[in-house]
Amino acid sequence: MKLSQRALKMEPSATLAVVGKAKKLKAEGKPVISFGAGEPDFDSPPSALAYAKEAMDKGETHYTIATGIPKLKELVVNYYSNRFNVTAKPEQVIVGAGAKPLIYEALACLVDPQDEVLVFSPAWVSYVEQIKLCGGKEIIVDTSDTNFIPSIEKVTNSITDKTVGMILNTPNNPTGAVYDEKTIKELAKLAKEKDIWIIYDEIYERLVYEDAKHHCILSLVPEIEDRTILINGVSKAFAMTGWRIGYAIAPTWLAPKMGAFQGHLTSNPCSIAQWAAVGALEKAEKDVEKMHKAFSERRKLIVNLLRDMPHISFDAPTGAFYVFADIKKTLGKKHEGDLIDSDITFCTQLLEKKYVAAVPGTAFLAPGYVRLGYANSVEEITEGMNRLKSFLEEIN
Repeated sequence: MKLSQRALKMEPSATLAVVGKAKKLKAEGKPVISFGAGEPDFDSPPSALAYAKEAMDKGETHYTIATGIPKLKELVVNYYSNRFNVTAKPEQVIVGAGAKPLIYEALACLVDPQDEVLVFSPAWVSYVEQIKLCGGKEIIVDTSDTNFIPSIEKVTNSITDKTVGMILNTPNNPTGAVYDEKTIKELAKLAKEKDIWIIYDEIYERLVYEDAKHHCILSLVPEIEDRTILINGVSKAFAMTGWRIGYAIAPTWLAPKMGAFQGHLTSNPCSIAQWAAVGALEKAEKDVEKMHKAFSERRKLIVNLLRDMPHISFDAPTGAFYVFADIKKTLGKKHEGDLIDSDITFCTQLLEKKYVAAVPGTAFLAPGYVRLGYANSVEEITEGMNRLKSFLEEIN
């Protein structure tokens, strides 16, 4: 039997692969510390659990509307109105089984074979694969030499007559960069001038630190509402990754098509998880603030520990919960006689020798880097960074 060309061209998720290998070693009794997953280590808010239990007790265990229950849609509309002064209608909201399928559904509705979509690297692992699944072509715009913020000149030069859209992710995974107001406005203006759409992935919007500020693109440039798809959800800020609830706000001409696509793909997101998200949005604000404070403290800790290490450099992140470290100075050197010839071998040796899991930058279109998450306890961060420092000091 043969596999389709679509399946043959698709690469597995590198982050899930790292997590899987780390879990396998841990199951074997190894003292693994994983900085690989993009997942908070906190429990979901009590209000989410309470609303989920209540929903089960009330028998809310059947199919829902494909695009989500009305109550949750109403809360999403209110959230964007109160937080960003963005006006939307419930019928523009699509609730999905996480943010990931919503991005795929948007792309599936917008991309034809050979259409080009701009992706700013380093980039989240699934953007490129989803574009390919839709028959499109990713056009990579490198941001590594502009502090991980897109250069408008580079973006403009990357647009051709085949360009149909761009994907923006701020706060950024994997870099932790937060796009400034000027850059966002320039990208919005460019999209309007060139008649292209924007998928605006702001899943980490509650996780910004120090003087950084997250800007929703539609609060800055409301006139591009008809060409913008906002992506958000409860996974990161509310520590609800396993519930798989994301939401999109799409233009009125697009939202019904995304809903129809989702109806054929998943029917609807889990009914119980939707009610858990209702509980989170209604009553978990204090939990979000508490987790943000912990992430802020962890960020300071990991940044301070990394600054004392040889062979690496990095920009201190101002958003999300990742540090993206440049390890190019280790390439061509050896650890205990074993050659480090790429970020992949760096991460492999780090995991096998020190039981520390990190994600190679190659997975994010940025070879020569590694991503270290700090969604871990203070104790794990301290011990894990001690092991990483030992590994780096042993490289020669």
